[in-house]
Amino acid sequence: MAGEEASLLPLSVPMCEEETSGDGRVSMSSLYERSSGWERRSLMLIGFFIYFFTLSLCISFGQPLSCMLRSPSEIGYFQDGDILIGGFIPIWTSWIEQNYSFREQDQPVTCTALSPMDYSWLQTMIYTIKEINADDLLLPNVKLGFQMFDSCTHTAQALWGTFWTLTGREHPILNYQCNRKIPVAIIGEALSSSSIAMATVLGTYMYPQISYVSSLGSLSNRFLYPSFFRTIPSDEKQAQALSKLVSYMGWNWVGLLSHDEDYGILGSQVLKEELQKLGVCLAYHEIFGQATSQRKLNNIADLVVRSSAKVVIIFSRDPVIHPLIELLLGRQDVKRIWLATQEWANSPILQTKWYSSMMMGTLGLSLHEVSMPGLKEFLLDIRPSTALPQDIYVKNFWEVVQECRWPNSSSIENNGTVWCTGEEKLTRFRTNQYVYDEFDFKIHYLVYNAVYAVAHTLHDIIFNCMLGQNATQQGECEVQKTILPWKVTQYLKKVHFKNPMGEEIYFDSSGNSPTTYDLLNWHRNSDGSIDFVKVGKYSIRETQLRELSINVTAIKWITGHPEIPHSVCSESCSPGFRKAPQKGQPMCCFDCIPCAEGQISSQEDSRNCFPCPSDMWPNENNTMCIPKVIEFLSYWEPLGITLTSTAILCSFTTISILCIFIKFKDTAIVKANNRNLTYLLLVSLSLSFLCTQLFIGEPQKFTCRFRQGAFGVIFVLSVSCVLAKTIMVITAFRATRPGSNMRKWLGPKVPASTVSISAFIQLLICIYWMVQCPPFPEKNMTIKTGVIIFQCNECSDTLLWCMLGYMALLSCISFLVAFLARQLPDSFNEAKWITFSMLIFLSVWISFIPAYLSTQGKFMVAVEVFGILSSSGGIVGCIFFPKCYIILLRSELNTRQNLLGKGR
Repeated sequence: MAGEEASLLPLSVPMCEEETSGDGRVSMSSLYERSSGWERRSLMLIGFFIYFFTLSLCISFGQPLSCMLRSPSEIGYFQDGDILIGGFIPIWTSWIEQNYSFREQDQPVTCTALSPMDYSWLQTMIYTIKEINADDLLLPNVKLGFQMFDSCTHTAQALWGTFWTLTGREHPILNYQCNRKIPVAIIGEALSSSSIAMATVLGTYMYPQISYVSSLGSLSNRFLYPSFFRTIPSDEKQAQALSKLVSYMGWNWVGLLSHDEDYGILGSQVLKEELQKLGVCLAYHEIFGQATSQRKLNNIADLVVRSSAKVVIIFSRDPVIHPLIELLLGRQDVKRIWLATQEWANSPILQTKWYSSMMMGTLGLSLHEVSMPGLKEFLLDIRPSTALPQDIYVKNFWEVVQECRWPNSSSIENNGTVWCTGEEKLTRFRTNQYVYDEFDFKIHYLVYNAVYAVAHTLHDIIFNCMLGQNATQQGECEVQKTILPWKVTQYLKKVHFKNPMGEEIYFDSSGNSPTTYDLLNWHRNSDGSIDFVKVGKYSIRETQLRELSINVTAIKWITGHPEIPHSVCSESCSPGFRKAPQKGQPMCCFDCIPCAEGQISSQEDSRNCFPCPSDMWPNENNTMCIPKVIEFLSYWEPLGITLTSTAILCSFTTISILCIFIKFKDTAIVKANNRNLTYLLLVSLSLSFLCTQLFIGEPQKFTCRFRQGAFGVIFVLSVSCVLAKTIMVITAFRATRPGSNMRKWLGPKVPASTVSISAFIQLLICIYWMVQCPPFPEKNMTIKTGVIIFQCNECSDTLLWCMLGYMALLSCISFLVAFLARQLPDSFNEAKWITFSMLIFLSVWISFIPAYLSTQGKFMVAVEVFGILSSSGGIVGCIFFPKCYIILLRSELNTRQNLLGKGR
């Protein structure tokens, strides 16, 4: 084709069908007419840009506006077919720097240092195309060809190759196709930077591009790169996988070291966001690269050693991390768990025994490896003698792997150079630094899937064409005319198939294929070398629920123990405690503080403690809420049994005394002090002992309402009887004096009136209390911590103290009256015992007040019951025990003569 002149064919614009005129030109006006709105404006802008750029190119190159095509074999590796697939592979990995003067035309890029492994990617693409062509079902009657280009890891070279692919000429005229047959899709590029530049151009025409190594997360932006696809997981997916791994192992305190290029900077940024979502904190984040000074590297190494973070993530590439690892080797006892990205997860240099003491136990994400039968044999069968003439790289490849030179006319004999014969056997791939005894097919598998994705897309297009969707007027499907690049892009978005290895391949809405990583653990052998052992898998597919699966027992840690090492800033807070952030520290650094009273935390590392419901209380460890203890003075507890027994015994004793007095009612000592008042006093005292049972037991509505009133009325009745007896003693003494007019008060009216009026006043107070604000049972949850006090709410403390105050007033009056009558003749010596009884009564109730106010719950009730029993018992003991003693034991004294004689 060299020297042949071809017609200028404008490139098809995205989403437009190709229209040609009689001379073979595509009419741009027809394309413009088919567009509308923003599409027209976009076409106008693109048109102006292309016009001026094309004009400048023509002027600079001094070429006429016609396509002088050179043979593709001169600038790439070409093999014809019905449909072409483009391939961009960085076979040469470096280049000679040029000085750009901007005064003359720049010279082409001079590439150096061929990479045998990258060349094997090219051969894998050829192998895959041959396998597809041999499949009669996938693309029947269609032969795939290829057009390979070496990008030389140089962005300008990759762009130049892109224009060559689009236009068909070495010096491209943009937006013009100088050859009707161009590749329908491009497989490549490897470097993300080159892929970005290519995708920017190819996206303008919706030209499909499938990368096999470019993992930069920004390439998933469909607005910027609408026709970019890839078979390698993006760095964002890798960052998500690393964060899930850290969280799975329970680490929340890690260090991060990242490469100072896009791969490390952008990848680590996504990683930090993902770690933050999972509650993982960074102890530090340092950036380094090839140009980092030795001083900064030393500082980073010191930081890694000093930090309490036992896990370090290195988001970088293989060669870049070696200087830092060398520095860390010089530190003592650097036992860290290294987490590796796919770029160095199976580093051949760090695999050696020199580094194994520090790198053993490393966990790394590696691209998913799948066995590809036949590929290794195909690659080892490469020979310069059997290679196609178009393969312009095979001889350079042979020189590298065989470490020989091809002879030429200027060769000098016997200078020690090993000359290539072409008959050498290829058993392994060799580079300047590494020897690959075993092939690593991870990248090869990604290339393999990319080619198959294009093949299945073509299959779908041709199948639809066969159904008549794109048939010509003659009813035949002309492949070359119907398959346009933008159509391939459309179908690539929907392609879904299983490759020959049985794995599903498809592209999501961002152009990414399913994510699959193998988790490798670095095991140290007895000889000090490292083996990469697969211990888990991270996979995101449509039909898969579980993303991360790990066999933890298969992991060998650098600590030498089977347990997962800890890497936390602060140890976990047990249930019953809450996390309190440390000032100026990340959220993973905290202190454990016990939950406040009435609050619990049932989980580890709880940020807050939660209050229990009002009827519940924390257990001893503050880990759960349990029902509060309901407290009241029960009949069945020791205190309740004691008080109940005492009350019954006292009441029985009082009734017994009453019976004695009734039996001996005609004796002098019973007659001496108004028998009826004595009987009434004994009955009221017996009832006062029994009324204490209203205070004991579970509070009820009835008992709460009537217990204080019953006690108040009965006790006032008792005190009023004592007061009436005292008044009768004084009245009787004064009535015995000559000329006294007190005899008229010696009848039953005075004591009856005294008792009735005194009791009636107390009864009025109690009735008013019951009507105005009756007491009621309540469960008090605030008085005592963790206890529900089941008590009677008196409703009105004022009326309660009015009742008690009135009772105290009567007691004081009785005491004063009895005290004044204490010196009366012995026949009326009951006043002395009344004085003692009232003294005891007042002492009990005076001490009752502070004791009652200082107690709570059942003990408050017990104090009041004790006051009733002791005061009533004091009256019984002081007034009636001496008389019972005389009646029962000294009956000879129970005569009027003895009483009067004793008085004299």
